[in-house]
Amino acid sequence: MNRKTQQAKARTGSRRLSAPERRRQLLDTAQLIVREEGADRLTLGHLAARAGVSKPVAYDHFGTRSTLLIELYRLIDHRQSDALRETLTTEERGFEETASLLAAAHVHCHADTSGEWHAIGAALTGSDEKEAVYQELLDNYVQLFAAALKPYCELTDAELERRCIALIGAGDAISAAMVRGNCSEAEAAATLASLIRGGVGR
Repeated sequence: MNRKTQQAKARTGSRRLSAPERRRQLLDTAQLIVREEGADRLTLGHLAARAGVSKPVAYDHFGTRSTLLIELYRLIDHRQSDALRETLTTEERGFEETASLLAAAHVHCHADTSGEWHAIGAALTGSDEKEAVYQELLDNYVQLFAAALKPYCELTDAELERRCIALIGAGDAISAAMVRGNCSEAEAAATLASLIRGGVGR
């Protein structure tokens, strides 16, 4: 038994994990593999070895490598969204600060091209499943934007949602320009924050 397998078993202890606990352990290990070794190294067999379980356990939970990548892609996105949501709700903020916070978080996600989220997205390029899950995550992100901005505008829910879709699209575009070297991360965030203020402010 190698050192990494021993460490994985030590973390889980001798207690038998429930199915949800095992799935979370496998996903956490999968994220660690992507971070340390790259997305190309993430296979169900390698995941089983790193997690200290048999191959059938990994296959029972995910079935295929594509399913594993999608589940990990979704998990990382949810963690990022939860962190932003928690930041937005920990203390009262004015409209200006909220707009700046949303813009900075959105742009930084694109700037961190070395992160696991981007590596997994690249590994899923061309996958029909990726398009479906991307739309699901986009819908959730629109709702997060709308909930954060609703206290500062007088728009109907439907109109606010449409404007948030447009703002996120604009954020993606300015972030792409940043990645190409046309502007800095700070400049991209400032531009998006300005659009948010102009797009939904009273």
